Amino acid sequence: MTQSVTIEPGTPEALPAILKIEEACFSAPWTRKMLETELTGNQFAHFLLAKSVGQGGTGSAAIIGYLCFWIVFEEVRLMNLAVVESMRRRGIASALVTEALQAGLAQSATRALLEVRASNQAAQSLYAGLGFHHVSTRPKYYTNPLEDAVLMELAPILSGPRSASRAIDVNGGQVRPL
Repeated sequence: MTQSVTIEPGTPEALPAILKIEEACFSAPWTRKMLETELTGNQFAHFLLAKSVGQGGTGSAAIIGYLCFWIVFEEVRLMNLAVVESMRRRGIASALVTEALQAGLAQSATRALLEVRASNQAAQSLYAGLGFHHVSTRPKYYTNPLEDAVLMELAPILSGPRSASRAIDVNGGQVRPL
């Protein structure tokens, strides 16, 4: 079965699905109230959703990942990124981050920042592959468990090739514009 993933803006109606992914992916997940505040009450916050669509675009699209990011003046701040475990390592997280960086560029952002758990080597590799580099460590930043954060930065954000379509094919671990 052919499967594609679309990237689209998040809406408050997606909150239950975002919360479910959040709770499945993080040891110290954001609460429903925190997510709701980001979705509806923070003028700087943006959400992107990755939705899985079956062959031929039939059936309902399941939310399989999301990214919460802020655009504040010249900076894109990646806040929370999660993809359901069964859909990881297919380029979905990379597509979400790339779309956020493009949104930042469209609003004149010149750099991007994020924190990631020191033990999360997979995420650090993802970000490094997108051009981010380690700039410092924030001791004891995370709880449950207590852990340092690695601060990573991408500066400047460079405009790269962008597909006319916001849909990607994730079969065989490949991300290709449709």
